[in-house]
Amino acid sequence: MNADTAKRVLLVIRHSPYGSSLARASLDAALAAAAFEQPINLLFIGDGVLQLLPEQDAAAIGLRNHARTLASLPLYNIDSVYVERAAADRYHIDLALAPLVVLPLDSHEIHQFMCQHDHLLGF
Repeated sequence: MNADTAKRVLLVIRHSPYGSSLARASLDAALAAAAFEQPINLLFIGDGVLQLLPEQDAAAIGLRNHARTLASLPLYNIDSVYVERAAADRYHIDLALAPLVVLPLDSHEIHQFMCQHDHLLGF
């Protein structure tokens, strides 16, 4: 796909990692878009920032850990991952320990950032 004709997609992830299948579906959607060379950015907001907690162990509840998928995003050319600063602060998440590099945004920056995209997908 030509970079000039590609639509910019923002995937907004707002669900906690293991409460439902939506968190896994959001990551799967990101990987699918990247497989079709669609430029995609991820934005974790609200409870979605809980996916960025380091050293999660989902084996006890019989689920796969999201950290491996998150860490593999750069392999799919998903290099731009953003997080709502207020939500990360609310949950006391040290973003330096997240499984990948994330860029914090405040509410005003989030609004501007959303306006820069052609399509918004929310999970």
